[in-house]
Amino acid sequence: MKRRVALCGAGMVAGAHALAAKNVGLDVVAVASRRAERAQQAASQVGARAVTYEDLPAGADLVVIATPPSRHAPDALELLPLGVGVLVEKPFAHTLAQADELVVAAEDAGHRLCYGENLAHAPVVVAMLRHARRLDNATMIEVRALQGIPTWGEFTTDQWGGGALFDLGAHPVALALLLGTAAHGGAVTSVTARVEGGAGHATDEYGEVTIGFASGLTARVVASWRHQGAPVWDAQVAGPCDVVRCEILPTAELSINGDVVSSSSMPTDGAAGVDALGFTEQLRSFAEDLAERRRPAIDADFGRQVLEVICAAYASDRDGGAEVAIPFTGARHLSPLEIWRLGR
Repeated sequence: MKRRVALCGAGMVAGAHALAAKNVGLDVVAVASRRAERAQQAASQVGARAVTYEDLPAGADLVVIATPPSRHAPDALELLPLGVGVLVEKPFAHTLAQADELVVAAEDAGHRLCYGENLAHAPVVVAMLRHARRLDNATMIEVRALQGIPTWGEFTTDQWGGGALFDLGAHPVALALLLGTAAHGGAVTSVTARVEGGAGHATDEYGEVTIGFASGLTARVVASWRHQGAPVWDAQVAGPCDVVRCEILPTAELSINGDVVSSSSMPTDGAAGVDALGFTEQLRSFAEDLAERRRPAIDADFGRQVLEVICAAYASDRDGGAEVAIPFTGARHLSPLEIWRLGR
């Protein structure tokens, strides 16, 4: 049976999922938004119905949640008991307490929840992970996401829950964890971080995080809204003899020990762009998981782990760059931004 998709949210990322659905051959049947006119506009672009949040799943088998972070958990918790598949965009939740609820709810629902880390499905990242698994005694990982500060949306408000590290940083943290697993790093054991705010807003716009793994492997993650020019997203993993590097933006390129294995310009066309950034394969994979009643590889537990590292990073900077142990034992009912400010 052909699966039907509903979009919970009508912003830019929801649009990427709509294009991915078209690429996969899935029907987008409904779009919901906080504002009726925005839902109507987005729905008309994809040939769907404009609905309210309360109307969902509106006949869909799979709902993509692309609302503000504070709504991710409430929306997913409403939908999972209704028997639909739920894809939750990053950031996974507003607080770790909400993430805990989502993990339990996903298990109760037969693991019909996918965490929306699209880059885990990007072709250049998939190729990098494959090569990283072949490295002997990897010692260092570095992942960066550098771009300008957003000029739209609510990213720099307290209500969002965190700035560059919480929102943009969810991508490089996730890739660092995936690379750590591929390179046989073992469990994450510690986090240290430096987080900096910016002028004109009360959130952070730069975060530099060191993630420690049980094997002794470390990962350095940088998330910045201070970059000038085109976004730069890249990653590398190094061992004593080999270095595997990939560039995601502005080009898609994989190299081993400096020799380019594959390279292509990042497509500017919408449909091709969502392919290159992993949105299409993510949706295809999740639809197949639902059909086979299979647990997604990028699941609720992984979404919570990413958020746990991010919360620990804010706590580390708040405490002067102190090492924070994982599992995180700090406040679970606070947003990352509130953790950062706690006791200041």
